[in-house]
Amino acid sequence: MTNTPAYYDADTCDIRDFAALIDQSLQAEDVPHASDIQKNVPIYDMADLRDALLNADARRALMAEWAAVLHRGAGVVALRNTYTNTAVLDQATNVYQDIIAQEKQANGGGADHFATAGANDRIWNALQKLCEAAPETYFAYFANATIAAISEAWLGPNFQMTAQVNLVHPGGAAQQAHRDYHLGFQSADVSAQYPAHVHDVSPILTLQGAIAHCDMPIESGPTKILPFSQAYRPGYAAWRRDDFRAMFEERHVQIALSKGDTLFFNPALFHAAGANTSADIHRFANLLQVSSAFGRAMETIDRDKICRLTYPVAVAAQSRGTVDAADMSAFIASTAEGYAFPTNLDRDPPVGGLAPETQAAFYARALQDGMNPDAFGTHLDAMAAAQRA
Repeated sequence: MTNTPAYYDADTCDIRDFAALIDQSLQAEDVPHASDIQKNVPIYDMADLRDALLNADARRALMAEWAAVLHRGAGVVALRNTYTNTAVLDQATNVYQDIIAQEKQANGGGADHFATAGANDRIWNALQKLCEAAPETYFAYFANATIAAISEAWLGPNFQMTAQVNLVHPGGAAQQAHRDYHLGFQSADVSAQYPAHVHDVSPILTLQGAIAHCDMPIESGPTKILPFSQAYRPGYAAWRRDDFRAMFEERHVQIALSKGDTLFFNPALFHAAGANTSADIHRFANLLQVSSAFGRAMETIDRDKICRLTYPVAVAAQSRGTVDAADMSAFIASTAEGYAFPTNLDRDPPVGGLAPETQAAFYARALQDGMNPDAFGTHLDAMAAAQRA
């Protein structure tokens, strides 16, 4: 048995351990396929590596190198010339600009998880919306062997692609340092309820990426990243602490990108979108969030239906006093959906937090408030409608 804690607590996170990790330097021998290393970030020229993607052995060797960097190395890779023909990016940008205008007119535009409201324009589910608006552009956009290879390198085959456009205008403020989905989108209290080994699992279920739709010099605010920070195991407990955020601001780096370049990183890497201090660059990135095929249950369960069937039973048991709070909580955990994702973030936004209210949280709230079964069913209808694609 080791002395590794069973749970992580923000109060026990050690900034000295964190500093020792980020003091590392990436060595050239660890990234033989890279054309350059900048600020501990390996740079790969995908125009030169195109042939490697077409050969099974060479492709696997490249993917193994990427996986090692994302897991134990710097935690981030920059892929130059992911799109050698950037015309498809211009076509997609035009479609997305139209979508932004339409959504602003309809509802004021999308919110953001970690940035000040109004600092940017956001398109949720940009993948499906691009396909619905321009199927041929969508085809050319995602028919990209580099994006498939880096996704498979981290997640294995059968990954699930999603995308969210982020357009940051001149003067747009920076985000706060954070980690990403899954545990990074939970509140500090909820994150602390997950055992330490789950903190290790969360990062290997998702890959974060950004496609540069325009040139992104440093003054435009490309993503601020802290190489090697993903290796700090209690980081999901630590990232909200002032001292960790201060060290991030002191030690982070930024890599300038050109149109057609991409940046991919471990979601546990401490990172934040930078401030756009330029006079005239509207920084346009499509943020890819690629998920493991394993992030699914074995069976399909109609939890909406069993919530409706059991709610009167739960109300009666609560009224009779035949079930205590611990057993009621256990019942809800086995019955209702306890996770907020996936959802339709246009209709079910993370207002007031990082995630919408879950079905399980609503079930508990309804019991506490004495909601009648008809009102309970009506609210479930509204929740289901909001979550549909």
